[in-house]
Parts: sequence; structure tokens; C-alpha cells
Amino acid sequence: MYLRLAAVVPAVLIMLCMVALPTIAADDDSAKYSTKDIMKKAFKGPLLKKVAGGGASDAEKKQLHSMLVALSKNKPKKGDAESWTKLTGALVKASEAAVKGDSNAGQALKKAANCKACHNNHK
Repeated sequence: MYLRLAAVVPAVLIMLCMVALPTIAADDDSAKYSTKDIMKKAFKGPLLKKVAGGGASDAEKKQLHSMLVALSKNKPKKGDAESWTKLTGALVKASEAAVKGDSNAGQALKKAANCKACHNNHK
């Protein structure tokens, strides 16, 4: 009886970890940067302009991409989720292109980083 229990308990714990860990990791990504922090560091700060202009290091490109992925997972103050997903998805796609070294990434970032379009609907 105890032998069977000793074999079942670790198996159950492993399965629980496999189910819970991806959820915990996803929550950590979205909590990594608040929308306010992203606006301050990336949009008002030099990071987005530097990446879009082609003068950013690989680390800066990855940082911007990480911030924009987090932004896409954050909830907007107002507006519908579909619009938020579309607008932030364009930013994520453009920043991913920058990380990969796509020569058109700068133009895509400038186009996707239309502050007014997002702020009119979501701020």
C-alpha cells in the first residue's frame, strides 16, 4: 500500500507542475513591465526611436521586443480587446523583425508606433 502511494504522489506532483508552470511563466511576462513603464522607457524614452532608426544594439532590440510583448499582454485602460490586440500585435511583429535584423523593421516600427491611434481608443 505505501509503496503504491510512494509511486503515485511524485507522479501527481510532476503533472501538477507541468500544468501550472506555463501559466506562471505567462503571468510573469505580462507583469514584467507595466504599460506606464513601457510608455516611459520605450516610447517617451529613446529606446523605440533608437531601434527604429537602426542605431540600437542587439540587447536593446531584444529589450524593446520584450517590452512590447508585455504591452500586448497588459489590459488597456479602456476600449475593446480586439483593437488592443491588433495595435499591440503590429508593434510586437515589427519589434520581432528588428530582432531578426529585417531591413524594413524600422519603417514598420515607426508605422506601428502611432501614439494617437492607440491613445484615442485605449487611454
